Amino acid sequence: MYQTKKLLLLGSGELGKEVVIEAQRLGVETIAVDRYDGAPAMSVADRSYVIDMLDREKLRQIVEWEKPDFIVPEIEAIATDELVELEREGYHVVPTAKAAKLTMDREGIRRFASETLDVPTAGYRFADTYEEFQEAVEKIGFPCVIKPLMSSSGKGQSVCRKPEDIERSWQIAMEGGRVQKPRVIVEEFIHFDAEVTLLTVRAVNGTFFCEPIGHEQENGDYTASWQPHQLTDSQLEEAQEIAERITTGLGGYGLFGVELFLAGEQVYFSEVSPRPHDTGMVTMVTQQLSQFALHVRAILGLPITEIKLVQPGATSPLKAGTALESYHISGLREALQEPQTQIRVFRKPSTTVGRRVAVALSVAETVEEARERAEQARKRLKVEGQDELS
Repeated sequence: MYQTKKLLLLGSGELGKEVVIEAQRLGVETIAVDRYDGAPAMSVADRSYVIDMLDREKLRQIVEWEKPDFIVPEIEAIATDELVELEREGYHVVPTAKAAKLTMDREGIRRFASETLDVPTAGYRFADTYEEFQEAVEKIGFPCVIKPLMSSSGKGQSVCRKPEDIERSWQIAMEGGRVQKPRVIVEEFIHFDAEVTLLTVRAVNGTFFCEPIGHEQENGDYTASWQPHQLTDSQLEEAQEIAERITTGLGGYGLFGVELFLAGEQVYFSEVSPRPHDTGMVTMVTQQLSQFALHVRAILGLPITEIKLVQPGATSPLKAGTALESYHISGLREALQEPQTQIRVFRKPSTTVGRRVAVALSVAETVEEARERAEQARKRLKVEGQDELS
């Protein structure tokens, strides 16, 4: 019988699916866990479980059954206090339980970056009640960005531009938070020139950086990404210094998605994910080793020798426009007429408004051409279904 390491994945979406595939390529046994059945990674993992990811007892039960060598959080909404306890008992949480807890909580990571590491960030305040929220907005000023402390893919995020927007922004945050009594962060709106993701790998033989990834967002969820995004020498130096300080402070081995704002020559820290990043899906076509391959190598304690950009590329995600219990994606033939283009269909069991269900990935001689190809391919895809959810 082949003896191998065991990886328990907490969160089994499209990013987790690629992690499972890369782990299996290196002979690792994989177990996928999520809050719903049929999550993308479950179709390729050795085993899977469906649990409430915020339930400490159920999470512990799975860990004690499986006794994994690596516990790998891949989403925000997890019982991170239990991960801290499991790590104390000797389990290996990737990259560390501290990193998982801090980064799953926007307050924790923002205070850590700004107050502990003295990294430049936008101004911010926190609020638990509507009255505190109104006061925070008044202190930060208009426009400001509102986010629940625990959410994913931009859920609950909005820009509050004037007093008339305050109540609506509060309601959006309440609906988008993944806890019963969500706490919110009110952030200064940075008038930035661009926002980038700097994928940073902490491995046994050092810290490494991928070429910067540019991206566009709408309500906190990405709508396009491309690599490389050109930075000036001083911007790149500052971005790498910030990323290294943040990831060194969090510790452990693995890949981190460090989000940054560029405003002139000034670089501001925005957020960090201690795991592959949605904008980093572009690395599946641009790099010799994708972000997922790099993450798994680092987790296993294997060396990183070189991160090589092979060619410029871009992604354009397909999102559902309505909630459907049963659906399919049409237009693959037409989309794949675009040169040097690939389509990844995630095969999620149902849709909600704005849910990512596929992505177009293209490469070309230039980023601009790759972006055009990916967008044209995505436009030819359609989400179709008949059984609309009530």
